[in-house]
Amino acid sequence: MTFRNVIVCRMVPGEESERVVADTFGYYDRTTRPQDLGVIGRTLLSFHDLYIHVIERVADPAVTGQTRGLPAFQQIAEAIAPYVTPYPRYWKNPSDSVAKQFYHWAPAEPPAGGTTGPNRTIIVARIKPGAEPDVARIFGESDAGELPARLGVTGRWLYSIDDVYLHVLEQTDASFAAVRENHDTPAFAKIMEDLSPYVSAYSPDTWRGPEDAVAKVFYRWRAED
Repeated sequence: MTFRNVIVCRMVPGEESERVVADTFGYYDRTTRPQDLGVIGRTLLSFHDLYIHVIERVADPAVTGQTRGLPAFQQIAEAIAPYVTPYPRYWKNPSDSVAKQFYHWAPAEPPAGGTTGPNRTIIVARIKPGAEPDVARIFGESDAGELPARLGVTGRWLYSIDDVYLHVLEQTDASFAAVRENHDTPAFAKIMEDLSPYVSAYSPDTWRGPEDAVAKVFYRWRAED
């Protein structure tokens, strides 16, 4: 079982910020061994003014105590400080940047069809404070039906931090393209309607459709051993 942490910060928008942050992590991921601290994967994403850092581990850091992903944690923090800053209003220490998982679902029998592993999409929105139980209930009811199987969903994780909502969706290769096609189905429309009192577009001025809620990957690393 893979354990995942999702870190959310603010980032100065633009390619320069992404390049500096990616180059910094790239250097330390090459020259140190994050896997010695149990880290097996890292993905960095951007969305408007947000920086999203997904860390995958072989064991729960709450149990192992290995909460930092690289030995050079301080050097990295200093190098990216001009570009990456805390998001939560209540921020006091690095752990306050870790999003809280409040829902997880996976099918009892994962659908066949993935040859290179699942495709992962991270959807970003704003969540009404305290609405996590309602959002979890809505997805729980939907995931008990046929829609996840129709879309080849192999995993769904919901996170929140302050007013940011993150929806991590994994699907098989064969069904990845089916997401856009199913945006117009009654089942998908019902989910969106049920969520509307609790979840809204992160940037209403630029939102035109569901594809505008997807974060962009700008760096990815996987341990080779």
